[in-house]
Amino acid sequence: MSYTWNLPTKVLFGPGKVKELANEEMPGKKALLVISCGKSVRENGALAAVEKCLTAAGAEYVVFDKIQSNPLEPTIMEGVECARQNGCDFVVGLGGGSVLDSATVISAVAPQVDGRVWDYVQGGTGGGRPLAEKPLPYIEITTSAGTGSEVDCWGVVTNPQSHEKIGFQGGYPELAVVDPELMLSVPPTFTAYQGFDALFHSVEGYLSKFCNEAAEMFELAAIRSIAQYLPRAVRDGSDLEARTKVAFANTMSGYSMEVCSCVSQHAMEHALSGHHQELPHGAGLIMISKAYFGRWIDEHVCDERFIELARALGRADARTPEDFLAALSELMEACGVDDLRMSDYGIEPQEFAQMAVDAKETMGVLFFCDRFEMSDEDVVSIYEKSYR
Repeated sequence: MSYTWNLPTKVLFGPGKVKELANEEMPGKKALLVISCGKSVRENGALAAVEKCLTAAGAEYVVFDKIQSNPLEPTIMEGVECARQNGCDFVVGLGGGSVLDSATVISAVAPQVDGRVWDYVQGGTGGGRPLAEKPLPYIEITTSAGTGSEVDCWGVVTNPQSHEKIGFQGGYPELAVVDPELMLSVPPTFTAYQGFDALFHSVEGYLSKFCNEAAEMFELAAIRSIAQYLPRAVRDGSDLEARTKVAFANTMSGYSMEVCSCVSQHAMEHALSGHHQELPHGAGLIMISKAYFGRWIDEHVCDERFIELARALGRADARTPEDFLAALSELMEACGVDDLRMSDYGIEPQEFAQMAVDAKETMGVLFFCDRFEMSDEDVVSIYEKSYR
């Protein structure tokens, strides 16, 4: 058993916790408050609540409201320049995974002397430059339950020219706020997409060859909570108990990625949404999941783990790895995401060969976490079996 435990973020978890932000000591005097380009945090009152807390805590702030889904490098670079020009000495991310990821990257790049975001990307066509200056401190306030980004040191950024979507390692948040009341207005479809993203973080971690007992503790707790409560959250967004349990699962999945790792399913999805920015990350994962895990089951590299996963998903009598696929299908049906189509997002089969290359070149490290060697042909075949 071997792992590194370095989870330094203070977490305020539970309904109403966002109000306690006002009582926290801020890590700086002026914040870049990062939100999405949409309207949700303004309309549901989350932005006003956080602005009030920052003011009460004695901090000034500047709002940067341009982050899109699957955030693009040029947009994140705008945020970096906004932080520099306004003299911001810390960052606050308020939103879903894309916003939290962007806040992570902005906090890392803003204090650097020169260069663009992509100059500091480690992998693909990134410049590979080390961070010479310490990242700005930052706070993450999540309004969705999907990425676990509120407790990890990673952000995901897309290069629109090369279609590379890759992880960017920054610093850890000083503080995270996980308040399920901020998630009550997330629409059913996106509740499902985000919930499955959190689910696959833990499923992949449990299957990774680097899994350990610390990771299993987080992963199995997350999987059980999602199996039991995600359908309820999808059916009734005002179900605060269900929202709280799914939010807990999401944060546990964030911890999983810190003491363990995802496997190549995430790399393969990044290639999909890297080429098609409008594809929600969780939807892409759902689309390829059954063919992907079916390929693993064909190899019989961890049959007992798939049986345990099936049991965690609610099949107490699971006896074969295929029971996991059946349980996964049932959860998709219960959440109304069992009939997603790649073609609805403009994805074409002739793209799969290039996507296989991109998956390995940009997020190739995740393939080393697999329990068997996944060939380019395997990747293309999984895409093809998932296509409709």
